[in-house]
Formats: sequence, C-alpha cells, structure tokens
Amino acid sequence: MMQNIALIASGTVQTPSVSWTGLLPLIILAGAAVFLLTICSLVPSRITNQQLTIYTCAAAIGSLIAAIPLWLKVLDESKGPFSTLSGAFGIDGFSIFLTMLLAVSVVLVSCLAGVFLKSEDIEGPESYVLLLLSATGGMIIVGANDFIVLFLGIEVLSISAYILAAMNLKRVQSQEAGLKYFVLGAFASGFLLYGIALLYGATGSTQLTAIRDFLINNNLTNDTLLLAALAFLIIGFAFKVAAVPFHFWSPDVYQGAPTPFVAFMASAIKAAGFAAMLRVLYVTLGEYKADWQPVIYGIAVATLLIGSLLAIIQTDLKRMLAYSSISHAGYLLVGTQAASDQGVAAVLFYLATYTFMVIGSFAVISLNSGPEGIRTDLNSLTGLANRKPMLAIAFTVFLLGQAGIPLTSGFFAKFYVIEAVIEERSFGLAIVAMLAAVIGAFLYLRILTKIWLTDLETDDKDQNTITIPKQVSFVLLLATIVTLFLGIWPEPLVEMAQRAVPLLRAG
Repeated sequence: MMQNIALIASGTVQTPSVSWTGLLPLIILAGAAVFLLTICSLVPSRITNQQLTIYTCAAAIGSLIAAIPLWLKVLDESKGPFSTLSGAFGIDGFSIFLTMLLAVSVVLVSCLAGVFLKSEDIEGPESYVLLLLSATGGMIIVGANDFIVLFLGIEVLSISAYILAAMNLKRVQSQEAGLKYFVLGAFASGFLLYGIALLYGATGSTQLTAIRDFLINNNLTNDTLLLAALAFLIIGFAFKVAAVPFHFWSPDVYQGAPTPFVAFMASAIKAAGFAAMLRVLYVTLGEYKADWQPVIYGIAVATLLIGSLLAIIQTDLKRMLAYSSISHAGYLLVGTQAASDQGVAAVLFYLATYTFMVIGSFAVISLNSGPEGIRTDLNSLTGLANRKPMLAIAFTVFLLGQAGIPLTSGFFAKFYVIEAVIEERSFGLAIVAMLAAVIGAFLYLRILTKIWLTDLETDDKDQNTITIPKQVSFVLLLATIVTLFLGIWPEPLVEMAQRAVPLLRAG
C-alpha cells in the first residue's frame, strides 16, 4: 500500500484524467440535489413549494444547457465521441440525446409536482431532491461504459424512485406501491448482479468496450456462462422497463404512487431502462444478437398483446395508462429486437415523443382527480368536454398520439419501429405490433367517449370545478404543441435520433 502511494507521489503512476465538461450535466443535477438538501436542513421552514419548483426547474434547465455544447462537440467530425474516467463513462450522441430528454422530463414533472404535491399535503424538499437524484442516476446509466458504473446508476435511479412512489404517507396505497416496487426491484437488481458476475467470468472484464472487443476477437468454444449471463441481464432489464412477464409491479405502483411521480416513472425511468438495454445488448453483445433477438422477440409479442388487452378491461385511469405504458414498452422492444441502427434511432424517437404524451396525460388525470388526488376512475372524465373544453382537447391529442393516429407524433413513432423490424425481415413481429395498435385504439376511444359523448349527471363540485394553475398550463401547452408539431414535421427529431446511435469509446 505504502509502495503504491510512493509511486503516485513520485509521478510514476498516473491518475486517470477526467473530462469535467463531459460530466457537467449530471454534476449540475447531483450538486443541485445536495445543495438543496443542505439549505433546507438549515432553514426548513422558509422555502415554499413554488420556490422548490423554480429551483428544480432551474437545475434541470442548467443541465440541459450544459448538454448542448457536448451534443455539438460529439457531432463534430474533427472531435467526435469521447470517454472519461478511464473509459468508464462515455459521451456520445446517444448519452447526450437521452441526457437532454431526462432534463426535459425533470422540468415538466417538477412543474406538476409543485401543484399536486401541495394539494395532496406532501410538503418539504425531499420529493424534489429525490427527483433530481433519480434523474442523475438516469444520466449515469445512459453514459455508462462499465457495468459497475451502469449498476451504480441503476441503483441511484431506482432507490430514489422507490421512495417517490411511497411519498404520500397519508395513503395506504402509496405505501403499498413503494413497498412492492422496492421488493420486486431488489429481485431485479439481484438478477442484474448475477448477470454482471457471470459476464465477468466469461469475458474477464466489466468494461463494455473490453467485453465487445473480446467477443469480436475470440470464438468461444463453450459459451454457456455467457448465455446464462445474457439471460439474467435480460430479466433485470425487462423488470426495469415493465415488460411482460416482469410487469406485475407496474399497475399497482402507477395506481398508488403520487401522480407526478408516476409521470416520471413512465417517461424518464423507462427511457433510462431502455438506454441500459440498448448499450448492453445492441452495442456490447451485438456479436450474440442471434441468441438474444429471439428472446426479445417473444417478450415483445407478449408485452404488446397483454399490455393492450388488459388495458381495455380496466376501470381506473392510472391502471389503464399503466397497461398502456406496458404496451408502449412492447413497441420499444420491437425497435430493440431489430438490432440495427435504424431500430435504435426509432427507439430514441419513440422515447422522446412518448415522454411528452405520457406526462401530458398524467397532468390531465391529476387535474381531474380532485383535491385529494383520489378520483381516478374512468367515470370521473364524464362530460370533461363541457366542463373544461381546452383540457379535453389537450387530453384528446395525447390519447390520439398514443393510439398512433396520423398528424400526431405517435403515428411516426409506431411507424418507425415497425419499419425497422420489417427492414430486418421480422414480419411476424410487425404484424403483432399493428394488431396491438388496433386493440390499443379501442382503449383510447373508450376514454374519448367518456370525455366527449357522455354528459355529467351529478352536481359534484369537485367534478364541476377544475382550476388549471399556470405551470400546469405550460406543461399541457408544451406537450400538445410538441405532439402535434412532430406529427406534421418529424424530421428534426428523426435526424437527431439518427445521429444518436450509441458508440463505445475506450479510455
């Protein structure tokens, strides 16, 4: 030990160089979380929910702004993607694209949280700190070039999400949701750890670049250990993205957790989960795609059909959107199964468009759920078009987008993932995806019927009076504009997604 210290002191051993600019977006979020927690521990009674919302939005916007120069840098042919921390963290178009998406999600969700946490009597900075930390974990995941870093990011994201799900201490359903999420998440983390350990045993490294190069340069005569690792990793990732048959936690957690955090789970956490899956399966284990593609094929079929079919029989809006989210995970798995640059670009486009649609949808549900946030049954939407026409129009746009109707971004999202698997000649999967879209359309039409074709028969004040705060109006307006704009002119986002295909750079 003393000898190593002496070598470092003498300069014989060089410490790894760190590109702090490459880490700046996640440093801003993590630093903002720690600073907020410190300040609130010193002056706990002087900070209001509105100030917390502004602070969280400012931190996320700062992270977004810090990512823009990195995006321009990695697209510059003279500079290109690079890595830091001895190759453990990569900065490429893929990581920056998803980093910006995570930052946007934090801005939108924090605007919702500032309103709805107050109405549900959830006070204090803890929710905002956890939101920032969870997003930081997601940013670690999207740039991870080492399984140790990847697992660290997954745990930072997941542990924060478990607590967010249980934040409403006055509702048993919220406590139950957090407990279920935690217990099942621990099992999923165990599978991931076993997979990482077995993969290390098969290849001798935890670094993604080293594993990729090892598999390219070596033909394993006995790959049983590697295939077992692949199976464990797929199980762990399937849980994180709520893919069938590892989806059982999703409906209960979505129904019980505070609605703003459900929106975060459905957008940011799902995006981070698919980022991890793509980095590991497509980039690192691309040489073994013939082994993992059939597994993803089967999971995608089950996820598409079960998510769509179970969604149409639900009576609670949050459970409906939970099963709808499972179905959307199926479409993302369709793009993943294609195992091509086109498939990855389609997944990124889908994640970006779905983020706005799902956060907007949960914003409407929160507004309509009453002061205590418990009125989430389908009948609560009865006559919404008469009570709040603009709110009904916004919700209609989000639902039509999720159904994949033309002139919405959801149409192109579904079109691109289906096109990607057709290019790879997976015609059966494309047919199942189109069938699931038809089944899903029935769900969204069922909701729209309640909104537009059914009159309110009661004089319930909670149902007749809906106040839309300014920050929620901003979220709804932005989400609506993005959904319609990308439904008419998707090329800007398509071009970004095509430039964000993941790369691995050795340190």
